[in-house]
Amino acid sequence: MTSPFRHTEPVPPESATGRTAEVYAQLARDFGIDHPPTFVVLSADPELLAATWALMRESLIAGAGSRTGKELAAFGVSRANRCPFCVDAHTVLLHATGDHALAERLARGELPRDGGHARVLAWGEATRVPGSPGVASLPFPAGHAPAYLGTVLSFHFINRIVSSLLTENLLPGNVQRFRAVRSLVGRSVSAAVRRDVAPGAAAAFLDEPGTGPSWAAGTTVGPAYAALRTAASAGAALLAEEDRALVREVVEAWDGTHPPLGFPGLPGRADRPGARLALLAALAPYRITGEDVAAWKQRPYTDHCLVRLIAYGAFAAVDRIERELPLSLREEIG
Repeated sequence: MTSPFRHTEPVPPESATGRTAEVYAQLARDFGIDHPPTFVVLSADPELLAATWALMRESLIAGAGSRTGKELAAFGVSRANRCPFCVDAHTVLLHATGDHALAERLARGELPRDGGHARVLAWGEATRVPGSPGVASLPFPAGHAPAYLGTVLSFHFINRIVSSLLTENLLPGNVQRFRAVRSLVGRSVSAAVRRDVAPGAAAAFLDEPGTGPSWAAGTTVGPAYAALRTAASAGAALLAEEDRALVREVVEAWDGTHPPLGFPGLPGRADRPGARLALLAALAPYRITGEDVAAWKQRPYTDHCLVRLIAYGAFAAVDRIERELPLSLREEIG
């Protein structure tokens, strides 16, 4: 069977021990999927794996608000980020919620019939643009905002990891393109998706993460976001200060659009390969090639190092989006 992994060779999940094995067990129970490649690809860095799972669990799965609404927001993020793997995954998960007609409308590229659903979808898409005015008006109750914001920020990160390190096919042979398969796979995880899950269980995997941002105050989403920030930022140590400065400068100037090939500030792979990988992970992860990886991933660098560097670049974009959430939104939630 063709591997879904690009550029890394994760340890087989059956061999996992310690915190990684515990995360896999909770994933299977609360997400309904054994060893999803989205998370297995992060297993070279258990801290990063745990924090990524914690943010998704505490927002999308255990957070306030309807699962359908949060899946719609995540679908919007994934479509805005051009991540076909995640677009297909959220289509399947909408089937799992029981919203079959909605899932198939989205699969056909159509808008939801329900105006409220359409507004949530558009809101999710708008979050790709740092400071977008389309994010300020909430299409859901303000009390649900920490979960919705945690969901979209989680998938801004996960989309970039997936596009960098996985193939585009959710299922072998790309069979999720068939409606019957989408529906069948959705039904197979429907029990887990529709089950009420208590917040906070993922906190056991986090090492003193802190309270997190003001928009998530008083929720389990905040510490999970703080933990992901810490774990992803560790990849900065793999770059020289001048490369870190370049990443900060280019991401700070980013306007949310998909950049052209060879966009301003992107160095050549022969000159500054680490900075190139981090910037591609942030702004155009689907353009990372084997040549880009090979130019940087030389001894002593390992899969662990590559995952950390990609995560650092991916979170640089997430951090920019989070920092430019409209002030009115922060005040309304806080």
